[in-house]
Amino acid sequence: MLLIYTDRQTNRLGYTINLIFNELLGVDYMVTTSTDQFIALSGAKLSYCKNKIYDELHIACKDLLFETNIYSFDTECITEDSVPKIFINRESDDSLGFDVFAAVFYMVSRYEEHLPFIKDEHSRFCATDSIAYKNGFLDKPVVNIWAECLKKELAAKYPELKFKKREFNFVNTIDVDQAYSYKGKGLYRSLGGLARDISKKDFRACIDRIKVLLTLEKDPYDCFDYLLNVKTKYKLNTIFFFLFARHSRFDKNISVYNHSFLTLIKKLSDYTTIGIHPSYFSAEYPGEVDGQIKRLSDVIHKSVKCSRFHYLRFSLPQSYRNLIASGIHEDYSMGYANTAGFRAGICVPYNFYDLEKDCETKLRLHPFMFMDVALKNGMNLKADKAFEVMQKFIDAVKAVGGEFISIWHNESLSSDRIWQGWRQVYQKQTEYISQYIKTNK
Repeated sequence: MLLIYTDRQTNRLGYTINLIFNELLGVDYMVTTSTDQFIALSGAKLSYCKNKIYDELHIACKDLLFETNIYSFDTECITEDSVPKIFINRESDDSLGFDVFAAVFYMVSRYEEHLPFIKDEHSRFCATDSIAYKNGFLDKPVVNIWAECLKKELAAKYPELKFKKREFNFVNTIDVDQAYSYKGKGLYRSLGGLARDISKKDFRACIDRIKVLLTLEKDPYDCFDYLLNVKTKYKLNTIFFFLFARHSRFDKNISVYNHSFLTLIKKLSDYTTIGIHPSYFSAEYPGEVDGQIKRLSDVIHKSVKCSRFHYLRFSLPQSYRNLIASGIHEDYSMGYANTAGFRAGICVPYNFYDLEKDCETKLRLHPFMFMDVALKNGMNLKADKAFEVMQKFIDAVKAVGGEFISIWHNESLSSDRIWQGWRQVYQKQTEYISQYIKTNK
């Protein structure tokens, strides 16, 4: 049992302590605001306050976790022993040299995304504006690393303290923005697509489209049997996120009334988890999310409990509040659309903290590390170079016993020309992870 002293308990502090000690380190703890109790009890102790009390492990606190307002401020970043640190403490009795509690909360609450920022063309927060990118630690799960630093100090001072070891986990997620490239689009969309192919003089696409519509060839985006085979072979925890909305400029999936599309969803729901992929414009019309979830639930005859926003287009805190109101329990949107990295600095599931309401919610966030489109288009990587980047992130998550999540699309694993070679990358990623899990069971 670890006894933690603080001058005052707050929602922010309670949330952060639970995340670090319960979820990341797996150690029993108790919090007290009584100095007499803290001094009287023997055993492992940690104080989180301005000044050290006696001979305990001490973290000098900043003000962040004792406030309820949200405001802009600068925080210094330094790197020591390859570990980036923010909320630096220079007090001689501070055990880590930085306020690990404030640092963790700042990252996982996405504090910087609640402040005014310049949005990209899709109204999203840009990775380049983040403290992690600006200070060169976007590629590190710093929250997990900081927790390990704290664990090391505690274990050295209190060897009797017991910690639960975290196990590496992999979640295979597939976004279905367009179930089919040509099939099931209806007469007008098919004719429009054919005219567009001709205007671009893309005669190969014309021929492919006609063959698919005449059922002479399989649709190039239809790789769902392959994905089910991979899921079965490697015993993967797999989630398909379906865009299930009306057609728009950015939402181009099959009609939600198309028989083949509905049959596909029902089939996949028998073997995998089905999640909602809220439409591009659902941010402006929150009622849309609720309607899309209800329609998808009716198709699979199950409750839809997980979500990932289309285009990763969401804003804090309102988008997550909308999900909670619609009965979503888990969200997989916490990552960047144009680059790889740890957006919240963490690689384990954690509860969303509503900064404006100053309270923890039950919505569970599952951060992902990279998306196929980000690797190919955002980072301009060729297929043969992409796995090197992917392996780096896989190894970083393995090192801290985290949950590794990647995003792939059925179209990137298809026979479509612009994605040639990327199925092999997906296969290599899956084999690499599966071999590690098998070896470490």
